[in-house]
Amino acid sequence: MTKILIISGSPRKKTVSLRLAKHIFATLKKRDEIEVDLLDVREFGLPSIQVVWQKKEDVPSEYLPLFQKMKSAEGFILVSPEYNGGYSSDLKNLLDHFPKSIYKKKAFGIVTGSLGSLGGMRAAQKLLLLVPALFGIASPFMMITPQMDKKFDGDGNLSDESFSDNIDIFISEYLWLLERLKSYENQLT
Repeated sequence: MTKILIISGSPRKKTVSLRLAKHIFATLKKRDEIEVDLLDVREFGLPSIQVVWQKKEDVPSEYLPLFQKMKSAEGFILVSPEYNGGYSSDLKNLLDHFPKSIYKKKAFGIVTGSLGSLGGMRAAQKLLLLVPALFGIASPFMMITPQMDKKFDGDGNLSDESFSDNIDIFISEYLWLLERLKSYENQLT
């Protein structure tokens, strides 16, 4: 069973990008070979990074469940809106709390969205720079979502069927990368 953690990175109360995360979560949940979890950065109220939690003993007790989710994930899907040409600072703050060993050689899917026509492309480009800095490996097939408020309803259901191929290709290519990386790691052990 492959463990994937989807991280919804928007701190806003009325986040629209959470719709994308919910849709991907529901789609992956249908697959028997995948255990998927959805983490919403708003759930934890993390303080600004002061110390990287290198090991379980470093983690304050209220964040132990978060530490376990991050540590047990075999792959990550980062979902972020675009804020002034970048990704969410709360998403970065969350990722920075953990050592690079948690992310090393793991597949990262990048999903961005905006209410405008660029779909968070500039945020996606910056996430492509972040992932290797974490020692992760980004799937080159990203899900860039223009006018995300018109593509998904509040529950994460697809409203615009013309976008379904984009979702299918993103998921298919991400899972391909994730399985190749897992297979490679298994060969080494």
